[in-house]
Amino acid sequence: MKVVLISPAGAMHRFNGSFKLPLHYAPLTLTTLASLLPDDVRIEIYDETIEKIPLDIDADLIGITVITGTAPRCYKYAKYFRKRGIKVVLGGPHPSLMLEEAIKYADSVVIGYAEGIMKEIIDDFKKGKLKKIYKMKNDFSLKNKPLPKRQLLKKGRYITINSVEAVRGCVHKCNFCVVPSFLNYRVYKRPVREVIKEIERLKGKEIIFVDVNLITDLSYAKKLFKELIPLKKWWFGLVTVNVLKEEEVFNLIVKSGCKGLLIGFESISPSSVKNINKVFNRIEDYKILVKRLHDKGIAINGTFVFGTDNEDKSIFERTVDAVIKLKIDLPRFAILTPFPKTPLWYELKKQNRIIENNWSLYDAEHCVFKPAKMTKEELEEGLLWAWKETYSFMNIFKRISNSRTLLILSLLTNVGYRIFGNRLKYYTKEKMVDNSDIPEV
Repeated sequence: MKVVLISPAGAMHRFNGSFKLPLHYAPLTLTTLASLLPDDVRIEIYDETIEKIPLDIDADLIGITVITGTAPRCYKYAKYFRKRGIKVVLGGPHPSLMLEEAIKYADSVVIGYAEGIMKEIIDDFKKGKLKKIYKMKNDFSLKNKPLPKRQLLKKGRYITINSVEAVRGCVHKCNFCVVPSFLNYRVYKRPVREVIKEIERLKGKEIIFVDVNLITDLSYAKKLFKELIPLKKWWFGLVTVNVLKEEEVFNLIVKSGCKGLLIGFESISPSSVKNINKVFNRIEDYKILVKRLHDKGIAINGTFVFGTDNEDKSIFERTVDAVIKLKIDLPRFAILTPFPKTPLWYELKKQNRIIENNWSLYDAEHCVFKPAKMTKEELEEGLLWAWKETYSFMNIFKRISNSRTLLILSLLTNVGYRIFGNRLKYYTKEKMVDNSDIPEV
């Protein structure tokens, strides 16, 4: 039996899209699911961020992982492969939240995480009794999680293949975030020793933690960081501004080898962070946070979102000015996006303000709702301006000239983001929704 697992990508993030440098780290979904398949199953994986998905795939069963922005493309792939007589299973956040929609395009749909039910899916398939719906088990756990099959990756096409997961989920309730809606605010933690054993087996010095909030459980985080210290690795991960909440946690982050953190600043406006229910973000503390991290040689990938109801056109210039003054190493800008079943989605839907229903545009770089204090066009134009201005060569120099972090890596990523930002204007609605490279059936 042969199983092929694929991860389609949106137009901007596809292998022939905006990123002309290998800035993607290897995802864990495909390699983790591959590790759960029985030994008698032949496996292939295809990640469309780094390669073309072959249309002549020879398989008995194809699994497709779906996020909202890739849903139309995934559905078209599913329709094409099913027409060729191959059974297709859809999984991921979008099918879990939009089951009635997704089930129209697949032989089976997985609700929740597929890790605990992969064997059941394969067994049912072999018996010719594939169920229409599979649900994540109530006893789901990250304990004894098998190691991802990294040998299936095209290693040279990623900035690193050393992606590791420790914690899944987040305790916060940001109204635009799909993670709480998907997980119902549950948090799953791998035993620290299992995480450390996996890291010990990885070649190279760098580690990327893919967790959406590595410090969602401070007690767990302390144990993890203490165990990391003897390994002398350089690690990068995602946290919140609460990274300074406890001095012990901050000191352990430094000692454990942290070299870079992605932090959701979201806005420089107090009313904006309140609007998205991220009230623990205190704008007056941003300067202190950035300075303390920089003083310890930790680079910052800072994310900012435009489009909350209190914002007018002045927000773009004010945000860019703040980013440059703060010397954020790698800023990233997005448009507030009402992903399905999030509190924001329900709120805007009730107000009849969602103006775009093609999921391909739900990529956080296109406006799909009616803003309160500017037009859709003004919001999108402001986003483009923010990217272009922030990533001018002069402003790149201003932000990283005094960097005590990994300067070469910082330059590489800034150039990559500059290319991405400059190419955004070419990704019109017509280009984003175009999946004509997948044959009609």
